[in-house]
Amino acid sequence: MQGTNFIAIDFETATGRRASVCEAGICVVRNGKIAETRSWLVRPQGNMYSYWNIQIHGIRPSDTARSPEFPEVWAEISEYLKECPVLVAHNAAFDIGCIRHSLELYGIEKPDIAYYCSLRAARKLYNFDCNRLDYLCNRFDIPCGQHHRAGDDAEMCARLFLREIRDAGRLGMENMDYCNGML
Repeated sequence: MQGTNFIAIDFETATGRRASVCEAGICVVRNGKIAETRSWLVRPQGNMYSYWNIQIHGIRPSDTARSPEFPEVWAEISEYLKECPVLVAHNAAFDIGCIRHSLELYGIEKPDIAYYCSLRAARKLYNFDCNRLDYLCNRFDIPCGQHHRAGDDAEMCARLFLREIRDAGRLGMENMDYCNGML
């Protein structure tokens, strides 16, 4: 898949608010291959957490007490986006919402970034009863890390989306307009 370049992204939140990012993860794909996976713990504003969110991802206020806030982490992610301004997320409505709400909260200008949703692609391509990221990865023997940790989920999403591109019979993303949008 020469020329297939994107950045899979995933966020975990401290509360039900999309702007309460407590972990960010990316997986950089260059020429159809995983090039790099990174994650950052992020201190949400006020470092407040919901019991239910902690139960999902296991991240606690003590884990992020000394972590950078979203603007500092976004600045690092933005460096990757300069090279490849295309994002992929599983259930992009959530992750793109995290970006939009966080940018608004901190008064950061929204960049022109295209995105694709691996969940929408899965719903179009496959006839499974379940389209959760962990289910699909298990179904396709895609290595799973720790589900609901941002770096691992970003890499799982990247591997799944590469599979979806192949299963769609395409050599790239350009004809997958059923699962894309703009930030």
